[in-house]
Amino acid sequence: MKFLAKLCIALLPLTAAAQIQGVSKDEIVVGTIQDLSGPLAALGTHFRNSLQMRFDEANAEGGIHGRKIRLVAEDSGYDPKKGVLAAQKLVQRDKVFAAVSNLGSPVMLATMPLFLERKVLHLFPAAAHPAAYEPLHKYKFQNLPSYATQIEKAAPELVRKNGYKKVGILYQDDDFGQDVLAGTEAALKALKLPMCGKATYKRGATDFSSQVATLKGSGCDFVVLGTVLRETVGALAEARKSGWDVPMLVQAAGYSAQVPALGGKVTEGLYGTPLTPHPYPDEANKKLMAWIASYKQKFNADPNAYTAIGYAQADLFVMAAQKAGPNLTPDSFAAALESLTREPDFLGSPRFKFSNTDHLGSRATRLAQVRNGRWENITDYME
Repeated sequence: MKFLAKLCIALLPLTAAAQIQGVSKDEIVVGTIQDLSGPLAALGTHFRNSLQMRFDEANAEGGIHGRKIRLVAEDSGYDPKKGVLAAQKLVQRDKVFAAVSNLGSPVMLATMPLFLERKVLHLFPAAAHPAAYEPLHKYKFQNLPSYATQIEKAAPELVRKNGYKKVGILYQDDDFGQDVLAGTEAALKALKLPMCGKATYKRGATDFSSQVATLKGSGCDFVVLGTVLRETVGALAEARKSGWDVPMLVQAAGYSAQVPALGGKVTEGLYGTPLTPHPYPDEANKKLMAWIASYKQKFNADPNAYTAIGYAQADLFVMAAQKAGPNLTPDSFAAALESLTREPDFLGSPRFKFSNTDHLGSRATRLAQVRNGRWENITDYME
């Protein structure tokens, strides 16, 4: 009897682990929803790769308390309906322990409730929308400041420095765009300036002639862009084609080396808000150079800013899972993350710190500008 009692006690951690979705004796299953085939595929591929890279590194070092991390990536095509189907598969069939770095505000807003209602951790979405961390919820965390926060901090810096008086906005007609609009309105309120003009576009639009004509006709001398990659290039190209050389500021969804690469000269002078700088090899420290080489060897592609963001997010997962201990549960993981601080790293990421009353790890934003075909940081992080 005593032997059986001791055996039962010894098996308790394994039994508990077996009851936790996505956690077994040997494995932790993590899911991610990316755009691998739609307008943000250039981002989604790198997010998926960066998560896999960091998890592979952790697995090569013995895993998390003996458990290997298995990543399951699903494609949404940047379509909320497809995102919901992907989330249902991850929760019901793959039985993931956590969803990490899900891409795109529209997709995140449609899918996040499906994870949370099943007590699946929703971590660090690649969507800087405040719903990712507000209202406070035990199982949702974000490390990226909202688009609104980025613009609230960056726009006044440029307006004051350059003396702009008539600020307008072009934004995507959805929740993502509304958040950029909210930040612009808050910035203008603090500056005591009126909104010069507004123009919207539907997700996936390619023609911006009417929107540019509206803002140009309103006399705007500075424009905030609530756009993603190719829409950023499209808006700039249309403005320059019409002879309108107005300065523009794009938030992090449009900060990518792909923008100057695609747009060429029309993107010169564009301002952006990098959450992590683009990893240019000729500006890299030794550790970053080794990381760039490792990524390129593994995926036959050059890393970008989104690769760096995703890698840091995967590292946050690894750190919290290690800190949670062998008996990994959503509650133990959340408690570990709430007491975790990740210092600035070789990638240029800011400091991330969480608490039991604040699940947003950083509010830091900085400014960059396209100069000679590449992004250059022009400020330090603004906390």
